[in-house]
Amino acid sequence: MNDEPQPFGMPAAEELIKYRIWDSYFLPLQSSNGQRFASDVDRSQSAIEKSAIERLCVFLHVGLGTADSATEEKIRGNPNVVLAPLRQWGDTLIPMMRLNPTDVRGSLDALNRWMRDGPMAGVYFASGTQASLPCNHRNFDPLVQRIDELGGVIMQHTWFKTGGKGSVGESTPSELAELAKRFPEIDFVCAHAGGEWEKGIRAIRAYPNILAETSGFDATAGFIDMAVRDLGADRIVFGSHLPSRALGTELSKVLNADISDDARKKIFGENLRQLLAPILSKNK
Repeated sequence: MNDEPQPFGMPAAEELIKYRIWDSYFLPLQSSNGQRFASDVDRSQSAIEKSAIERLCVFLHVGLGTADSATEEKIRGNPNVVLAPLRQWGDTLIPMMRLNPTDVRGSLDALNRWMRDGPMAGVYFASGTQASLPCNHRNFDPLVQRIDELGGVIMQHTWFKTGGKGSVGESTPSELAELAKRFPEIDFVCAHAGGEWEKGIRAIRAYPNILAETSGFDATAGFIDMAVRDLGADRIVFGSHLPSRALGTELSKVLNADISDDARKKIFGENLRQLLAPILSKNK
């Protein structure tokens, strides 16, 4: 045991390595020239190394209504903006593509370009003004079916706001539950457990094909304890939300919970590896 104080408020890497941490929510920002992405990945490296994170899922714009118009145009004209970071950090990053469900035909074409033909391992549906449809909208159905055919993982951004939705396109765990009910054989990841995690956990509890992701809100005693009790440790995946969140805070949600070490191993990596195994094997 290393008794020396550690940076970032974390245990030493040699104590964390046994968990084989895979991060389901790594969020470097993507610009049209790739510089911001590279900068965000670089400044996250110290925390990644100190926490012994093995691999991280990143959400990449592929030029389809998920970024500002200038960025979209440059990405469409130069796919290397998407591919270059993967060549540089390919052993560490797991690419997932962002899709906008308002354009079903374009999204299906993008799935063929970027997932069927590689290298994308899943889809991240954002929630807000750019993703202008809630996830219970029927536009999601053909996209979900195609993603599943290709073996990809589906993550949906969700949030419960105390004052109600800020835009019609925002999604909540309750709306994700409606989508999951239509596709009981397909797994979904509920990003941020809905923000208001007690309400979020209750909203997805009856749907065994929804997993809760842990990042994006302040660490609060009882979150992981409730999630394990109500969902089971098999239905939780760890996310860091680096570089915009403090990794020590995000790790503490799991490390300080009153759960078994086996449950921590599932949350920190085993569950995500199981979700990704089919498509990562295909993409080798």
